[in-house]
Amino acid sequence: MNSSLIGKIEKAKRYAGERDRIRITALQVHFEGENSPHELALNDGRWRCTCDFFGGWGVCSHTMALERVLDGMLPKEALGQEEPRRSA
Repeated sequence: MNSSLIGKIEKAKRYAGERDRIRITALQVHFEGENSPHELALNDGRWRCTCDFFGGWGVCSHTMALERVLDGMLPKEALGQEEPRRSA
């Protein structure tokens, strides 16, 4: 194997362990929910999800799961977005 490639692989391993180097600013995700699939997006620090619950609360199990998966890599604005809004 090429020594340059070996060096890049080692660097990638080190970077993967240093999650604080990574900040995700935009993201599009297809999420296979228990009942149906959903599309999620993160733009300008704001989550969007196509599930019904998100529409009423501004947060859902899908966005909360991604916050856990991407722990340490999301902008502060994407974490715990404002007080959940409730439908009347």
